[in-house]
Amino acid sequence: MSLSKIRVSANQPWWADYQPLLNQLKGTQITPCEQLNALLPDGLETGNGQPIRFVPSTELDDSAYEQRIYTTGRVSTRPDNWHDLFNALVWMRFPRIKVAMNTLHVRYWAKQSGGTRGRVRDALTLFDECGVIVFSRRRGWLDALAERRWADAFTAENFRTEVGLSISGHAMLEKYLAPYKSMTAKALLVQISPAARELPREEILTVLDREISERMLAGTLMTEPACLTPLPLAGVPGWWPDDEQNKTAFYDDPAVFRAPPSNLEPVAILEL
Repeated sequence: MSLSKIRVSANQPWWADYQPLLNQLKGTQITPCEQLNALLPDGLETGNGQPIRFVPSTELDDSAYEQRIYTTGRVSTRPDNWHDLFNALVWMRFPRIKVAMNTLHVRYWAKQSGGTRGRVRDALTLFDECGVIVFSRRRGWLDALAERRWADAFTAENFRTEVGLSISGHAMLEKYLAPYKSMTAKALLVQISPAARELPREEILTVLDREISERMLAGTLMTEPACLTPLPLAGVPGWWPDDEQNKTAFYDDPAVFRAPPSNLEPVAILEL
């Protein structure tokens, strides 16, 4: 698939927050570092004060990925690689979250022992690769998702207008090059204020980027994988063909919409 084909599919909701960035990339190369660097927010730095920039992987040695970013600001970017393109786009969309995750990876890497990554780094990796931020002013929708009452949430009349989703995991974005029904994200559920919900979407995402990153760094968020809940994205209204979602048996597919375990402890909902 080419960049031009992604632009053609701009009406797909999973590209909504990244299409304006994709539209600014010129030529046929998938990961043009010079263009990607030009799209980064001004003054973006690592937790160590180094300016962030994308560098072709062929120009870098084989040192540890997260440590290199933290100490030098250089983000290894493989030539013509979709995974690394989407990673770069998330750096642009959620820059504070990406800086916070990098900082925490390095902080907890220094503390780990015995070859284990630990709960914090496991949570960070899940969110970085497969994350989605789900936000609403209505607590009821978020409770339903936390309790994995998929059909109750997704078939509700106002879900589409009352609940916002933004993909934050670059591997999940890559999967949408060839989507399949069982794609399951790791969701961070966020209840926002009524006033925040009235903001333009771009401003909502900026607020989420700031608040989520601050709580990560404070150690009150993303402390373990259980901070995230599975979210089968095909069930989200408009994220799968309507003629399939409207079939009675669509949400009865146990391979996708799995019944929650009897001892489920619903994920905590972040309140902003």
